[in-house]
Amino acid sequence: MSILRDFGRFWWDFIVGDEWRMAVIVAVATVVGGLAAHGAWVDGQIIAVGVAAAVMAAVCLVVIDAGRKDKT
Repeated sequence: MSILRDFGRFWWDFIVGDEWRMAVIVAVATVVGGLAAHGAWVDGQIIAVGVAAAVMAAVCLVVIDAGRKDKT
């Protein structure tokens, strides 16, 4: 059981790490993109650009917020 627990902790640290907000944002963007692709609401290229833009914007916002917290 220790091996399974250690394996789970590794993946939790690898995916979530110190910034849980990034993991949530990437998961939500991936799910929304997957649902849009499955429902064929939008062309695949637009979905790819939209998901990439959402993740990049989220990274910028989280980094800016982390920088502000360090200065206070």
